[in-house]
Amino acid sequence: MANIIEITSLEGQCPEFFTLPEIQLKRYNEPDYGYFAAESPKVISRALSAGYEPVCALMDIKDKDNKETIEVLEKLDGIDVFAAGEDLLLQISGFKMARGLICIMRRKKEEELSKILEGKRRIAILEDVVNPTNIGAIVRSAAALGMEAVLVTRKSSDPLYRRAARVSMGTIFQVPWTYIDEVKEVKQYGFKTVAMALKDESLPIDSPQIRNEEKLAIVLGTEGDGLKNTTIDECDYTVMIPMSHGVDSLNVAAASAVAFWALK
Repeated sequence: MANIIEITSLEGQCPEFFTLPEIQLKRYNEPDYGYFAAESPKVISRALSAGYEPVCALMDIKDKDNKETIEVLEKLDGIDVFAAGEDLLLQISGFKMARGLICIMRRKKEEELSKILEGKRRIAILEDVVNPTNIGAIVRSAAALGMEAVLVTRKSSDPLYRRAARVSMGTIFQVPWTYIDEVKEVKQYGFKTVAMALKDESLPIDSPQIRNEEKLAIVLGTEGDGLKNTTIDECDYTVMIPMSHGVDSLNVAAASAVAFWALK
């Protein structure tokens, strides 16, 4: 069972981890691996199941008897969990916590692309997607709709950022993922690339030609501007989702769900 430590003020009782901006948390131990904040019992539980190491946690004291929270506290054996009221938690973290529990965890070594792609047939690539909410929603759809891995360009938002991981419902710890520099890197592993883009020459998303490809990478671009023109030109296919009622496009997270379902 975790070590529950009740705190009543900001006076040196709580580790600084909880007050650091996420970018500082990520780089805390450079050049060694940094940390990330997992928020909510479900996300923390899935991170633990994936082998991430907990460091310490912060808990809303009113949730100490919550069934989900108790189950996670039992898994945080020997870890200090600082418990406080909602007002103090807001002062410490700067935001209202979801589901009353947040855990600081150690990051792992970045996975090698070759290892991530071994044996995979359907993957998603996110090019410069900068909104953590969209990252989380896309990862959740990828997990639910048959994508076997997610690759993220380095200008994208960090999939382990608190909001991204929470919106993903912790599925970021269930779907293999890693960073890449360029979309075309996957071609050396036998993948055909499919650009999601609003182009006149686009194929229908349910095209049998695309669905029958043995190894397929579905490429989604940043909010607003979409994929880079150079990326579209380098992809093997360009597809679009048919629209009605004068709507020109879907949010990238919604589009991902349609594409994953159609091409899984």
